[in-house]
Amino acid sequence: MEIDDPKIVDLRKIVTAAQQEFDMAVTFHEIWKPAAYDQDLHCRLGKSFASQAFLITRTALRREMLLALIRLWDNNKRAIRMRSVWNTLREKEVIDTLALDRVNRLGLPEAIAEMRDDLGKKATDAIHLINKYMDGGAHRALLEKLLALRHERLAHRQLAPATATGATATDEEIEGFYQDNSKLIHILLGVVNAMAYDPEDTAKVYRHYASCFWERVI
Repeated sequence: MEIDDPKIVDLRKIVTAAQQEFDMAVTFHEIWKPAAYDQDLHCRLGKSFASQAFLITRTALRREMLLALIRLWDNNKRAIRMRSVWNTLREKEVIDTLALDRVNRLGLPEAIAEMRDDLGKKATDAIHLINKYMDGGAHRALLEKLLALRHERLAHRQLAPATATGATATDEEIEGFYQDNSKLIHILLGVVNAMAYDPEDTAKVYRHYASCFWERVI
């Protein structure tokens, strides 16, 4: 297998698109958090007319964050597909090709064994994270709840839910899903795109923007 094999080219496209989508989720999440948890902000708004616009804004931020996260787990062949990533990363030949390309570009062909081992371990970590949300995974039920929410309420508006209504996802569950996706994108960009990327760097920037914005309210 060569580095320009369609399978690897497609994998890299998916990972790049996943980063772009997750970056959007980060921005919405960081602007939303003070609106959800800052008690001083809530007190300043009180029951004023402004609080009604505030609640709408907070709901919109949460909605867009969830939509961005769920788009990472679409099954449409023209969309980001974590199942496709899972399938491709399990192929030893893919990891071997990525490792060879990396050492050749670094000018360190003698490090191929170490690079292959390092990328293989990281790919396994990514596979385990994806496994949590696949059929039979420990967190599959959460993904099903979020997908139902997207299909029936966020992306579409059904008159009645297609399935029996169960418990909705809690903020803690959604935060866990967010953190798992953050780890996953970090690993995938390193393994597949040879890119040192920490979502927390983006989060810090927008956390600062959020504090500057919300402190001006009322």
